[in-house]
Amino acid sequence: MADPEQSLVARHFANLPDDRPVLIAGPTASGKSALALALAESRGGVIVNADASQVYDCWRVLTARPSPDEEARAPHRLFGHVADTCAYSTGHWLREVTPLLRDGPRPIIVGGTGLYFSALTEGLAEIPPTPPEVRSEGDALALGELLSGLDARTAGRIDRANRARVQRAWEVLRATGRPLADWQDETPAPVLPRDSAACVVLDAPKGWLDPRIARRFDAMLSGGALEEAEALRPRYDPVLPAHRAIGAPELIDHLEGRLDLDGARAAVIVATRQFAKRQRTWFRKRMRAWTRIPMSA
Repeated sequence: MADPEQSLVARHFANLPDDRPVLIAGPTASGKSALALALAESRGGVIVNADASQVYDCWRVLTARPSPDEEARAPHRLFGHVADTCAYSTGHWLREVTPLLRDGPRPIIVGGTGLYFSALTEGLAEIPPTPPEVRSEGDALALGELLSGLDARTAGRIDRANRARVQRAWEVLRATGRPLADWQDETPAPVLPRDSAACVVLDAPKGWLDPRIARRFDAMLSGGALEEAEALRPRYDPVLPAHRAIGAPELIDHLEGRLDLDGARAAVIVATRQFAKRQRTWFRKRMRAWTRIPMSA
């Protein structure tokens, strides 16, 4: 257990009751997983994934999933358990995480997917599944076309730069005839109200985080990210959510000769920094009541 994480545990979780769930959110590369592991080792608990890319079995290195050694140090759940060809939604995750709140050791839920945390602590609208033909229709549309098909209320609520979120909203309207905003307004009570858990978000400013992002991707390249992409390449499908993980399209482009490695590296680092910016924006807007842990000190 690294000293910085020990210090954070001592400062922020000293009075944590043994049975209280912990939620740790933060942007990519901010140190969430290390903090969760330090907390699990020192105070007990099972580490539960709340990252939409880390659920898929095709990536470990590229999505910074815990290593086998880390998984041996504390129990982990909902990591790498979904086939890369399968659809996996916030609803799937919420249904899988709910039993872990009732049974077994204290859950330490960690990740960067803000929508997962919002669904858990604020509730999730019970929207009918999207028919495959509607999803295929949405897959064929450009982001601008999807946006133009949304109602104003829904468009004002979602991250319009996030294609997956935009397409999901478009699919709901197309399949049900009702805007996503209407379904959201009928959201049931949350599975885990925020005041029933210790909720923290890592405050990682750009100047501190950007160098970490670059160093982490270099470590990914050294640790086997290219080999993961090579293994996936024969079945690569840019439409599949699992295959759109940050870094996957760029590494595939490199392996197929469209980008040199330096160009792929630069593109991945830029995309990761842009993603972290969107995450920080989400956390500022949607997690104002969470305890903030400064990471730059």
